Amino acid sequence: MKKDKIRVVIWGFGAMGSGMTKMILNKKGFDIIGVCDVYKPIVGKSIFDLLDLDNSYNHDVFVYDNIDDILNNNKVDVVLLATDSYTASAFPKIKKIVEYGVNVISTAEEMSYPKANQPELAEKLNLLAKKHNVTILGTGVNPGMMMDLLAICISGVVEDIKEFEISRINSLSPFGKTVMEEQGVGLTVKEFNEKLQKGEIAGHVGFKESAYMIADALGLEVKEFSQSMKPIITAVDRKSPHGFAKAGDVCGVEMSAEVFLENDIKIKLYHPQQIEPEMAGVSTGDYIKILGKPEINLSNSPEVEGGIGTIAICVNMIPHVINAKPGLVTMIDLPVPRTIMGDVRNLIRED
Repeated sequence: MKKDKIRVVIWGFGAMGSGMTKMILNKKGFDIIGVCDVYKPIVGKSIFDLLDLDNSYNHDVFVYDNIDDILNNNKVDVVLLATDSYTASAFPKIKKIVEYGVNVISTAEEMSYPKANQPELAEKLNLLAKKHNVTILGTGVNPGMMMDLLAICISGVVEDIKEFEISRINSLSPFGKTVMEEQGVGLTVKEFNEKLQKGEIAGHVGFKESAYMIADALGLEVKEFSQSMKPIITAVDRKSPHGFAKAGDVCGVEMSAEVFLENDIKIKLYHPQQIEPEMAGVSTGDYIKILGKPEINLSNSPEVEGGIGTIAICVNMIPHVINAKPGLVTMIDLPVPRTIMGDVRNLIRED
């Protein structure tokens, strides 16, 4: 007898949430129960109308502005939470979901390894998940895959390691206005530096999470962590769909981190991101080098596009989260990610 479909709720219907919705609608064995978002123009509307898609379900799916209205009245297997970047801001939402007895997958960058920045909240989430017999996972393309889990996986064929050198060179062009503002695109150098001093430039969130995940996977402690951010200044006018930087102004940010682990193992992380990088002769890509025995050199160019990658990994991890033991988990606690190509119900364990 065929198992019940996997019942999913999407919380946050921006680029990530709507993308996950479209991916799930193209997969077998899922049933989207509802969507939650506070953006008034879409509340009360059918997701099929909003996405301009034919309804292949035997019921409609609407956008609610209150998650309780969905979770109170439905049996739900997992909520995909696509609303925050930080553990502290995601915590109240995750807590509410978990108290309904529902699994959570969060796109919040800090949630990929919350012990790195919020150890007390991480422990609260772990205990809460165990109490309600559910699993919590934070993941995304980065952190969650390209600058941490992928390096961890390939380290499995290495006998001894001296150093990791991990780079992700990507384009900001596909992203919207909010990301442009967070990365300082279009600012003068003076304006950028002023905002940087005030903590108003986000840059990349996740270096610390990636470093601690790698250390944990190797069975080591982090002895020292430092990171830096500086503006990328364009020599020519650059224009993306949602951003513009004139020559001499800021077109993105360059992030780097240096991490020292026990046993004198070093991790170098490098992540420049800018609009229209090809205008400066920059090719995007993901690169992993391990200095060890043997030496590893992995490269992928162009980059794994951030939006598609995050959407895919969150959806593809659903069966592994459902199968997992209760508690707060990270990507190193679960089976390796893989694309769902058949009916997702075939991947759910019955024990």
